[in-house]
Amino acid sequence: MKILILKPKREFVKELNRDIDIIKMKKFYVDDLTKDYSTQYGLISKKDLKKKSGSLVKSNTGKEFILLDADFIDEYKRIKRTSQIMTLKDIGYIAAYTGLNKNSKVVDAGTGPGANAIYLGHICKEVSSYDINPENVKVAKENVKSLGMKNVKVTEKSIFSGIPDKNVDLVVLDLPTPHNAIKSAEKALRVGGYLVCYNPQVTQTADFVNAIKKNKSFIFEKTVELMERSWKVEGLVARPKSAGIGHTAFLSFARKVL
Repeated sequence: MKILILKPKREFVKELNRDIDIIKMKKFYVDDLTKDYSTQYGLISKKDLKKKSGSLVKSNTGKEFILLDADFIDEYKRIKRTSQIMTLKDIGYIAAYTGLNKNSKVVDAGTGPGANAIYLGHICKEVSSYDINPENVKVAKENVKSLGMKNVKVTEKSIFSGIPDKNVDLVVLDLPTPHNAIKSAEKALRVGGYLVCYNPQVTQTADFVNAIKKNKSFIFEKTVELMERSWKVEGLVARPKSAGIGHTAFLSFARKVL
C-alpha cells in the first residue's frame, strides 16, 4: 500500500493581514498500484505510484503530492470495525506500564474487531484473543490476515470457563463483567504478570477492583483515566482545540504475586 499526501500550501492574504491555508493537507490510501489513482485533485499515474518513498508526484491537474510507503500504523488505522475499538492512548499506556516486549505473551479477552490484539501483536511474541461474538471473530480474523499478523490467534470462546494459555505475561479484559474472569486470568498468568481491565463504566470498574482486592493472588496497583487534548499552533496562535479525545475508559492494573 502507498500513501499520497496532498502537499499543503499557505499564502499571505493582504486583506486579512495573515497567512491562510490555500490547500490543506489530505491523505489518500492507494491499495492497487497496477492502475492510475483518481482524486478530486486529479489523476496520479500508476507509473508515479511506483516511485520510491518520499518522492514528489503531480496529478494531471498539477497538484503536488508526497508519496510514502505505508507503515504498520497506516494499515492498522484502516482495519475493519464491528464496534468501538480501544484507542491508541489506552493501548500505549497498557504496553508501557506492563513493560511489554518482543518476548511477551498476551491474552486479549473481548476481541471486538481485533484492534488491541493486532497492536499488541506488533509489539509482542504472541497474542491469543477470545470473543463470544462470531461476527467479531470473523472480522478480527480478516483484519489479522490483512495485516499479516502470524503471531495473533483469534478464537471464538468464553474465557469465563477458562483460558487455555498458561504462563502469560499479560491478560487484558475488555468485557462487560470483568470481575467474572479474574479466576481464569489468575490461572493463565505467570507470577509477576499483569491483569488489566478496560471498562467505560465506573460501576464495572468498581466491581472489578473490589473483586481483585479480595483475591490474595493479586496486588491491586491503580485505576487511571487518560485524556488527550490536541492543540492548534499557527503563527502567534497556540491554544487547545475545541475537540479532543476525552473519556474512553478506565484502566485498572493488578499484578499476580502468588
